[in-house]
Amino acid sequence: MFIRLTPVVALTLLSGCTLTNGNQNHQQTLAAIQAVETNLNSQITSLASQVEQQSEYIQRLEKQVTHRQDKTLDLQTATLAKITAHQHESIAPAIQPVSTPPTHGLVLGEIERVTIDSIKQTFDARVDTGAATSSLNAVDIEHFERNGKKWVRFHLSDDKTPMDDNNWIEAPVLKFVKIRQSTNSEVERRAVVELWVKVGKIHEKAQFTLADRSQMSHPVLLGREFIRDIAVVDVSKKFVQSEEQ
Repeated sequence: MFIRLTPVVALTLLSGCTLTNGNQNHQQTLAAIQAVETNLNSQITSLASQVEQQSEYIQRLEKQVTHRQDKTLDLQTATLAKITAHQHESIAPAIQPVSTPPTHGLVLGEIERVTIDSIKQTFDARVDTGAATSSLNAVDIEHFERNGKKWVRFHLSDDKTPMDDNNWIEAPVLKFVKIRQSTNSEVERRAVVELWVKVGKIHEKAQFTLADRSQMSHPVLLGREFIRDIAVVDVSKKFVQSEEQ
C-alpha cells in the first residue's frame, strides 16, 4: 500500500510547489508593474513641471521682446522726427527766393574800399556778382612750408603802394585750383588763401584766389561767395561803404 500512495503524495507535493511558485511570480509581476507605473507617474509629474516652467519662461521672453520692440519703435520714431526736422531746416534756405535781400540791409557799390587786416592796407575792390570766387592781384609769390603745411607769401599790388618787407602777406594754402586761360589752352595752378578783410561795417573772412590781375582796373575782386548773405549790390553806385571805414 505504501508503494501505491507514493506517486499520489508526490503529485500532491509537486502541485503545491507549482501553486506556490505561481503566486510568487504573480506578486513579483504586480510589484514590477506598480514600480513601472510609479516611475511613469513621477516622470509625467516632472515633465509637467518642466513644461510649466518653460511656459513661464516663454511668457517672460515675449514680454521682453514686446518691450524692446516698443522701445525700438519709439527710438525710430524720434530719430525719424529729427531727420525730418533737419531736412526741413536744410531745404528751407534752399527754397527761399534768391532775390530776398539780407535782413541787415547792407548795400555795396560796384567799387568799394577793402582793408586787408594782416597788412593794415586798403585797396580798391571791384564787387562782381558774376564771379563766384574772390581774387587778389598777387605778385612775388613764394611757396614754403611751415609746421608741415603749405604756406604762401606774396605782395598785393595796386601799382601805387610800395611793396617792401613791411607788407608781405603770409597765409596757409587752403587748396589749389586749376584755371584755364581764355586766350590759350594752358591750365594755370593757383593757390587759394583765406584772409580777414573789412569793407565798411563788414568784417569777415574771405577766400581769395591768387591771380594775375595786372591787366585789370582793380587789384581786388569780391565775388558772390563773399557777398552772399552779407549785402546786396547796387551797380549804379560806388564807394557806398567807404565812408564807414
